[in-house]
Amino acid sequence: MKCFYYFKDKSRGREQRSAPELEEQRKSDYSNRTTKSSCSAYSPRSIPQLYEERAHNLRVFSYLELQQATHDFSRLLKIGEGGFGSVYKGSIKHAEGKGDPIVVAIKKLNKDGLQGHKQWVAEVQFLGVVEHPNLVKLIGYCAMDRKSGIQRLLVYEYMANKSLENHLFNKAYTVLPWKTRLQIVLGAARGLAYLHEGLEVQVIYRDFKTSNVLLDEDFKPKLSDFGLAREGPIAGRTHVSTAVVGTHGYAAPDYIETGHLTIKSDVWSFGVVLYEILTGRRSVERNHPRAEQILLEWVKRFPADGKRFRLIMDPRLENQYSSSAARKIAKLADNCLLKSAKDRPTMSQVVERLKQIIEQSDEDDPCERSLESFENDHPIDLNQTMEASKSWKRRMTQLSKLGEHVEGVSRRRFMIMQRAQVP
Repeated sequence: MKCFYYFKDKSRGREQRSAPELEEQRKSDYSNRTTKSSCSAYSPRSIPQLYEERAHNLRVFSYLELQQATHDFSRLLKIGEGGFGSVYKGSIKHAEGKGDPIVVAIKKLNKDGLQGHKQWVAEVQFLGVVEHPNLVKLIGYCAMDRKSGIQRLLVYEYMANKSLENHLFNKAYTVLPWKTRLQIVLGAARGLAYLHEGLEVQVIYRDFKTSNVLLDEDFKPKLSDFGLAREGPIAGRTHVSTAVVGTHGYAAPDYIETGHLTIKSDVWSFGVVLYEILTGRRSVERNHPRAEQILLEWVKRFPADGKRFRLIMDPRLENQYSSSAARKIAKLADNCLLKSAKDRPTMSQVVERLKQIIEQSDEDDPCERSLESFENDHPIDLNQTMEASKSWKRRMTQLSKLGEHVEGVSRRRFMIMQRAQVP
């Protein structure tokens, strides 16, 4: 089976096809890898090669099908928008045509964007290959060239709770509880670890951020948007040299400075998101005072071992979190953000550390309000304490004297009554 293939849309009587560039890219990539690995008995297959093997799991939709699924791409069904294009909620029939309709998310490419088309190709390839509980599932795609322009669409499983970004930073959403935050970052870490170490070929995600962590109806996280993903370096290489792309505030400084992309670039981005989980702040926020606009610069003033660490914690949590677990998360984030890429942990190591932290956090009272937080919220003023002590002593002395006076009066009355009864 070929990577992409031609088919007829009977409803239009027009030939509809997908991007031929993928087939050319597959042949070129295969040729390059065959040449480079001619002396080796085994060479990992590339993403295009793996795609050719596994792509039969994807459905190929006609444009008309997706037009009907979204009521002609109604604005009322638009659930997202970005550089790639717009995302719509829709419903499609099962491949067999039986059962209830399936609710899906349909991403429609802006017709004018060349870069968008390249990202569309990359996303079809990568999501056609990967399969993991913490990666969003690609159901199918549509690619059609028309006189009015190209149409490129992707059909994903629908994620009912939108993104981690919405729940962390949008005040219209309810506050994410502490333990839910920990489970979300653990799931996201597992997704990255799978990309880095769980496939025949290494995949560098390159755009890890809160808006790309989608949440299903149970708040289970799934990584989405693989348009910037790249294959990792081939055997004998330490990095991939590439143009610097990504999102400001999340890209690793070593990648920005050199263009050398590695899996440790993703680890850096993960460290940024860990601090966003703790603070409830974006990596860059211009509406804060100048000294607080860059998240990583601001949190440096409050080290995990310091007495003032609590000041970085998201106030919306209202102290309902494990102080010890929060400090451990901050230390893990610091390790992910080490200047030297080789000193950063792997994502599998991050997963194991997060599991340990969560287990220890579960042993705490679920409504733990740390003594440290209580003491900081209710600081003890020694002067006030001493004054209160003196006031208490004065009051007790007065009560004692009053008691003695009452007792003396009662004794005198008793003596008078006794004398009156004597004959």
